[in-house]
Amino acid sequence: MCASYGLDPRFTDAELLAAADDAVLEGLRVWARENAGETVRPTGKNLRNLNPLVVQPDAAPTLEPAWWGFLVNGEPAKFPSINTRSERLQERPGGAKSRAIVPATSWYEMQKPSRQWNEFIVDDGTLFGMAAVTQRGRTADGEWFTCYSIVMRPAPAHLVDLHDRMPLLLPASLSHDWLIAPVSREIIDEAVLASDEMAARVQARPRP
Repeated sequence: MCASYGLDPRFTDAELLAAADDAVLEGLRVWARENAGETVRPTGKNLRNLNPLVVQPDAAPTLEPAWWGFLVNGEPAKFPSINTRSERLQERPGGAKSRAIVPATSWYEMQKPSRQWNEFIVDDGTLFGMAAVTQRGRTADGEWFTCYSIVMRPAPAHLVDLHDRMPLLLPASLSHDWLIAPVSREIIDEAVLASDEMAARVQARPRP
């Protein structure tokens, strides 16, 4: 389960979009600086920490502030909704009708039984994209948000001793299709297969 991640504004390399979009990258740097290095966490009922999400409603990718976790009937979902298993989407592709990309430079997991926290990065801190599924949700006061859930896949052999799951990382070459392709089992399968190359580049280090 991925329940926290990081977005460092000092990134220089980007494995995020097929065509680098200066407005998106600068928007991420501005948001990350304003976030002042704080860990990105699921959105709370009272503290509405909206997080940057890459979506493509029109011709080009854009950033949108989004709610991490689903809203159901005006409240945060009673079921776990911050993560979605890739296997579930393969079985029920309709759950990926609306998709987005979560930009990050790291994510964090606790190793059991030692309870040691580890930070996972791609290469030396490259900006990367985590696959997400989205849906619209409304709060009790009537405000609407785009809500997202990060897609999780089984961890590769070199990480499985630290944690058995990891985010489904999208190579930049697949970003366009992930954002706009019609919903189907094929786009899920393609993303899972393509993520193997990114997963092989992931390194882990203890986090104090």
